Amino acid sequence: MAAQSGDAALVDAAGMLAAQSRVARFAPLLAQLFPELAASQGHIESDLLVMPQLQQALGLPREHGRLWVKADHSLPVAGSIKARGGFHEVLEQAENLALQNGLITLDGDYRTLAQPTARALFGQHQIAVGSTGNLGMAIGVMAAALGFRAVVHMSADAKDWKKQRLRQHGVEVVEHSGDYERAVESGRQQAKADDRCHFVDDERSLSLFLGYSAAALHLRDQLKTQGVLVDAEHPLVVYLPCGVGGAPSGIAWGLHQLFGAHVHCFFAEPVQSPCFLAHLLSPPGSHYSVYDYGLTNQTEADGLAVPRASLLAAQIMRPLLAGIFTVADDTLFTHLALAHDTACLRIEPSAAIGFSGPGLLRSSALACPGANHIVWTTGGLLVPEVQYQGFLQQARHG
Repeated sequence: MAAQSGDAALVDAAGMLAAQSRVARFAPLLAQLFPELAASQGHIESDLLVMPQLQQALGLPREHGRLWVKADHSLPVAGSIKARGGFHEVLEQAENLALQNGLITLDGDYRTLAQPTARALFGQHQIAVGSTGNLGMAIGVMAAALGFRAVVHMSADAKDWKKQRLRQHGVEVVEHSGDYERAVESGRQQAKADDRCHFVDDERSLSLFLGYSAAALHLRDQLKTQGVLVDAEHPLVVYLPCGVGGAPSGIAWGLHQLFGAHVHCFFAEPVQSPCFLAHLLSPPGSHYSVYDYGLTNQTEADGLAVPRASLLAAQIMRPLLAGIFTVADDTLFTHLALAHDTACLRIEPSAAIGFSGPGLLRSSALACPGANHIVWTTGGLLVPEVQYQGFLQQARHG
């Protein structure tokens, strides 16, 4: 079984490298299962894009550094940052079952897992998750493609198009009237009743965390290819969207393993859903939610509408995190339209949240000519056109 204990002491660089290797072993199979991965030979990664026009539109002077976008909004198959951790955990579960049943070896051809014998094995098992949308998309689509029985418990704020897309891929969608936290707890409890159900726990999973952390390895290579130095005179400043905290924490932790004190990671949260900020401001030993601070947890950034932070993520990030900032929904739409108009980026509101970060650091030492500011985007690739045009209309007309 994939690591699920939530013990931060089990997070190490070896685990990050193992996650990277595991996804690479599956690449030939993924290229076979998903036509959109044929060109990349089954590798799932996003571009690192320099953004001079968007930087100018945001009012960020060049002497404060360069603006980049790590374009996870365009990750194939799942279309969001959640593909990283979500795919990894499903693949780890599949690999463990296949190894236990003698269907593969670690140095063998993983394309055999598309054969009827493997699919019959996976079909005896269920993979479930609780989600506001994007993690459910990643888990559900990958699990169903491999032949697992896939179930996604979705909260009330999940978008209808995401539910429909999951059902089109053969995923069972269980709708809940409550928020993300209730959907996760309901899924967690139902999974306990089935010993052949693997529940992907966004609040506690080490497998998810390590899957996200492997993104740092590829970013390091991209920076090297682009000739970008990371040192005291060339700080790397990264702005990450934060929901429950697993994805941004995994990536930030991975970056700290590679760049140490020269990387500075900031989490971006909606004004009404700053669960990570709420937790870090809470008394030691407590686990406060945004409701405890009188906030509504209502936001158009549906993937970030989480009331309570992951304790695993908070434990790991407390000594590493450079800061947290919050962003109003109106600003999300303004920046979504700017990204569209100046850089042809097609993102959803939650993916625009990091663009506020560099401007907040104008008076800090991190706003220097050698700095590289990376805004990490989340989702957008799979948003239906009518929904996307609605985002633009809201941005321009309110």
